[in-house]
Amino acid sequence: MVNRTLRDIGILPIFAYPLLTAGFIAISFYLFKKIEYAEYFYLFIGCYFVFKLCEERRNDFLKSCFGNGFRKIRVTENLIVSIPFAVFLCFEFFFIAAVILLTLAVILAFVELRTTWNFTIPTPFSKKPFEFTVGFRKTFYLFPALYLLTLKAVSVNNFNLGVILLMFGFIIIMNYYTKPENEFYVWSYSLNVRQFLFEKIKTAILFSTLLNLPIMLILGISFDQNIFILLLFLAIGYASLIAMIVTKYSAYPHEINIFQGFSLAIGIISPPLLIVMIPYFFIQATKRLRHLLK
Repeated sequence: MVNRTLRDIGILPIFAYPLLTAGFIAISFYLFKKIEYAEYFYLFIGCYFVFKLCEERRNDFLKSCFGNGFRKIRVTENLIVSIPFAVFLCFEFFFIAAVILLTLAVILAFVELRTTWNFTIPTPFSKKPFEFTVGFRKTFYLFPALYLLTLKAVSVNNFNLGVILLMFGFIIIMNYYTKPENEFYVWSYSLNVRQFLFEKIKTAILFSTLLNLPIMLILGISFDQNIFILLLFLAIGYASLIAMIVTKYSAYPHEINIFQGFSLAIGIISPPLLIVMIPYFFIQATKRLRHLLK
């Protein structure tokens, strides 16, 4: 399924996997070089990807396809996801963290997490559907973990870890904008194209501030000497989020293609490029939405 997805977006798997491996190793080295107690953050990321495989509907699909071999497949895929993290933890001599990750991967193969509940999780976003209302209910458990890790960063006097957690919060929120909504949800806005995009951007900035506010306050109070650096990364987070929105609608009603995704990734890695990229994709988005919003 992964191979078919890669081919659909125009990437040959034989090239994609070496690039992903190189990127994984480079990012891992960077995290362990820049962050004190990086093993906790690294363990959290590994567990996050394993948890993503435990979704109930996904497991129901696997059961219907493979029947008796279902559990073997679940254990195998959990190990495939967690082993790269465990190997790097061992490389950095964090053997206990590696054992914990692999143990959790095996245990979670027998766990199915429901994303639909018999009750509605209250959110402060109900007046502005659709991204935050849907996205937050799928990822609400990640933000308390980020807040606790931020307190840990303060306790070990590690500002770099705190900044990375802030940016990870923005990455979670950017994930809310990966899937295009039904055209009805765009058409229903009584706005022209520019007003619609500015409304989306304003909502994203407001709600992302609300979700990341505890991290910003903890870091701002505890590392007041680094307040300008914190504000700089906050601006980068907002710019990356805006870039995600205009890129999404530059491809609408389709998903982001390989060129747009690559451009977005380059812009996030090199924030000054966002100054050029945001206006470009904003113009493309206005052309895409013109037939729905007049």
